[in-house]
Amino acid sequence: MARPRIISDEQITAAAREVFLEHGFSATTAEIARRAGISEGTLFKRFPSKEDIFEEVVGLREASRWCEHLNAQVGQGDVRRNLERAALELLEVAARLLPNLMLMLSRGQANPMLMKLEHPMRKDTQAVASYLRAEGALGRIRPVDADIAALLWMGAMTQYLHLEHLMPDPQRPPIDTGRLVRGVMDVLWPGLEP
Repeated sequence: MARPRIISDEQITAAAREVFLEHGFSATTAEIARRAGISEGTLFKRFPSKEDIFEEVVGLREASRWCEHLNAQVGQGDVRRNLERAALELLEVAARLLPNLMLMLSRGQANPMLMKLEHPMRKDTQAVASYLRAEGALGRIRPVDADIAALLWMGAMTQYLHLEHLMPDPQRPPIDTGRLVRGVMDVLWPGLEP
């Protein structure tokens, strides 16, 4: 019979987060295991590689689920509402991910995890464009340049994240995400509406 786990994955990732904050991606698995109070062998039983630990700490595994949810809505429901829900989901995930992502970016271009990201903004924008092309092919939106429409949509979301999460203005209250999404769609929807 296997020994029961005495430390949770969450406790391991908390220890790993501390070590990555101190040392960036150059942190060793030996230091992560020591900080978590486990052996390296136990660490590797839970997480096959340092990259896997880092992905878990940063939250990269959940980052693109909103794209999958949006593209699963092709031909279903109301297109505007689908885009609004996707925007809200993106903003929610990004708000959780950004502090951890800043940890990764703080160590510069030498970080091999940056290569694993494969330009997330490009991939996300392409997912929105793909959704818009599919809805256009079904006649659920007017014929538009889906790449440009996706850039406009994504640009508004990323600018909001930058201004509200990375460089907030202490002189004004933050803009509510619901207000932002409704406002963006009020501007974009007349150009998409069939």
